[in-house]
Amino acid sequence: MKISEAARASGLSTHTIRYYEASGMLPGVLRGTDGHRRFSPENVDWLTLLASLRDTGMPLKTMRHFAGLYRKGDATVQDRKDILSAHDTYLQDQQVKLAACRALLAHKLERYDDILGATS
Repeated sequence: MKISEAARASGLSTHTIRYYEASGMLPGVLRGTDGHRRFSPENVDWLTLLASLRDTGMPLKTMRHFAGLYRKGDATVQDRKDILSAHDTYLQDQQVKLAACRALLAHKLERYDDILGATS
């Protein structure tokens, strides 16, 4: 598929896809005889993973490292699993913090509703 189709499928911009490819985070993008990129379903899966990792706060340096390990093959599966496991732990911690923030905001909103109700 073309880059515009890969962008729609992954939710990334064409600019971001080009950046990920140039920085070595997107393995194995082939080019057609016309020189244009041809994205495979595996490429789109990678783009979707990269988008998810970035959206959830994984640093680009870690993403590059993860992609580099992938290029080295199955001997790096444990290292890749460790990276994703650490990121999962980070996300769990973030969820706890966000839940506490939401609870505080809910309390404040209730308080403001009480104040506004008393003055109406």
